[in-house]
Amino acid sequence: MCQHQRPCPTADSADREAALLVAHHPEQGWSLLCNGVLLFEDTGEILPDGRIIAPHRPPALDVMTAA
Repeated sequence: MCQHQRPCPTADSADREAALLVAHHPEQGWSLLCNGVLLFEDTGEILPDGRIIAPHRPPALDVMTAA
């Protein structure tokens, strides 16, 4: 898929999210990466083969209890 010099990480790579953006739709909450991965703003992903990667964003700190 990727035509870049120094190819982007494949969809099966651990660093797949480092691939370049092909389409970015922040108003809809998703982006398409060069390796075919659909990346959602909640950090969930759909891989080109249809596998789903659950959101993996670290939990937010509660500012009220952190003080």
